[in-house]
Amino acid sequence: MSDTLKTSALGRRQWLAGSAGALAAAGLAGFSGKSAAQAAAAPVAAKPLPAYAAWKDPASLIVHSAGTLETKRSAFGTSVVTPAERLYVRNNLPAPDASILDDREGWQIAIEGVKQPRSLTLRELRTLGVETVATVLQCSGNGRGFFPNKPSGTPWTVGAAGCVLWSGVPLKAVAQALGGVDQGMRYLTGTGGEKLPEGIDPKSIVVERSLPIRALEDALLAWEMNGAPLSLAHGGPLRLIVPGYTGVNNIKYIRRLAFTAAETDARIMSHGYRISPPGAKADPSQPSVLEMGVKSWINAPEGELRAGLVQIHGVAFGGLHAVRRVEVSLDGGRRWQEARFVGPDLGRFAWRQFVLEARLAPGRYQLASRATDMAGHVQPEARLENAGGYNNTSWADHAVQLTVA
Repeated sequence: MSDTLKTSALGRRQWLAGSAGALAAAGLAGFSGKSAAQAAAAPVAAKPLPAYAAWKDPASLIVHSAGTLETKRSAFGTSVVTPAERLYVRNNLPAPDASILDDREGWQIAIEGVKQPRSLTLRELRTLGVETVATVLQCSGNGRGFFPNKPSGTPWTVGAAGCVLWSGVPLKAVAQALGGVDQGMRYLTGTGGEKLPEGIDPKSIVVERSLPIRALEDALLAWEMNGAPLSLAHGGPLRLIVPGYTGVNNIKYIRRLAFTAAETDARIMSHGYRISPPGAKADPSQPSVLEMGVKSWINAPEGELRAGLVQIHGVAFGGLHAVRRVEVSLDGGRRWQEARFVGPDLGRFAWRQFVLEARLAPGRYQLASRATDMAGHVQPEARLENAGGYNNTSWADHAVQLTVA
């Protein structure tokens, strides 16, 4: 299902409003003779983790639906790598049965558009090469919750992202082992291995995306994440990893990798994940959601704290480019101070943790961060308005409020 469709029974307005009307729409108001006001004031129990992700840390996650789990801003911490148990999940289709992990080594992927097309098992892929890369994995809709027009889809704020380590075989090594890519192939097209419902056109629902052939240079067929075999929740036993590109392009449970002359006509490519003007319907003429842009946000502190010395920290990344610098503002963008990076530099596709030390007097502050990448791109103040709520890199949207007593 495209991310432009609603992924839970509650619409975005119901999630964000927290009002009696929203509770009534959810069937939570009016029970046991309670008034709407009483129902609105009552705490709402957190949704349980879905079975395929039951091993994750529930205290670190917001469960929007069975296929959408968001990392809480407070759970990112100050280490570079996001622990698997805290990493967000976004599934366009229900996860396959866990039995697909019973024989990881026997998992097969068809490689097409090469001189010697054939299917390879994961066991065979291991013989062709190995590499480890740190990348930011981010849902295309991360930051959608800040859009005032409330696009349909999960209202992510900052938590549909993480920085993780992937290990697998470089895709270019696979292509070379099969004689090289055929002439005239302009795209790298990956197809997921989810089970599709019967009786409908597969192209209307299959997770299949096409990327420019230049993505071949850094792409990986990964079988390991953060030092452990790839879990079902994150696409195991095998996932296509395309550094610098949004999550939907990093195909889970990958069954087919084809070098093609044209983009796939699957609906998730032709109409899903398009940058459509507000109020317009998506179509293939509009830009597709592919590379990530330069972005940062502050993770702590927020809310209320006492006056004195504080460490303002967050994360910054540049998509296809490394981050060069991060600035922090205490007053909503009127004045900026350069922050310093902390922790190891894991490469241009990873994020950097940053910190600014400040001594804060009592008062109200609006903390914002602004990143600049190595290519000179500066994180913008304003979001790019679009119907799907995609690619929100606005530093103003991601600012946090702080009250110091």
